[in-house]
Amino acid sequence: MSGTFSIGQMAKAGNCKVQTIRYYEEIGLLPKPQRSGGNQRLYLEEHRDRLSFIRHSRELGFSLDQIRQILDLTDDPTHSCAEVDQIARVHLMEVESKIKRLQSMRKELKRMISQCAGDKVADCRIIKVLSDHALCLADEHQRD
Repeated sequence: MSGTFSIGQMAKAGNCKVQTIRYYEEIGLLPKPQRSGGNQRLYLEEHRDRLSFIRHSRELGFSLDQIRQILDLTDDPTHSCAEVDQIARVHLMEVESKIKRLQSMRKELKRMISQCAGDKVADCRIIKVLSDHALCLADEHQRD
């Protein structure tokens, strides 16, 4: 069948592993393709485009649930993009929160390292701070 792609070609196009494609099919993000007489998957250009969309969304940090919601909305091209916009806004807030926590962790790690005398483990400031969260300057990196 012309215009079809094997799962290997799809993986290469999507810069992912074959197992990733199978997983996306299993959870319903990618529709199951037709099969050849030898039972090999035969993907169409639409599958490749959808895989590209999923992979790019993942690179931007969208969760699989967020991607599913967006894909569900794209099934109706006349649907307002307000819901897609809201999903992206929520994701942006999550990213900004993570950045804030990462900046706090960086600051604390730099402080711990700068206060370590590099002498004996018994006197190591890094170990002391890791052992006692109260010695940290910020709480933003506390356990989830």
